[in-house]
Amino acid sequence: MRAMVLENIGTPLKLVDRSDPVPGVGEIRLKVEACAVCRTDLHVIDGDLRHPILPLIPGHEIVGIVDSVGKGVARSRIGRRVGVPWLGHTCGRCPYC
Repeated sequence: MRAMVLENIGTPLKLVDRSDPVPGVGEIRLKVEACAVCRTDLHVIDGDLRHPILPLIPGHEIVGIVDSVGKGVARSRIGRRVGVPWLGHTCGRCPYC
């Protein structure tokens, strides 16, 4: 996959080629059709928000097509168009995460 990556705060994004990620258990992978870079992303790029984990691929409002699923996800999901909203906080532990 190709992605615009922030390697260092305050520097231009860099176009890089990366291996396609493989979905883990309960995960899906999207072929991104559109991705918004919002003001929050720009704050991260400019260093206005502290301690981002770098390198970082900005953009968190996504529309894409499910092109691969991990174990435990119905294969019927492949080919579906989905949207991924902005999430202000996730715990990573509850069923909704």
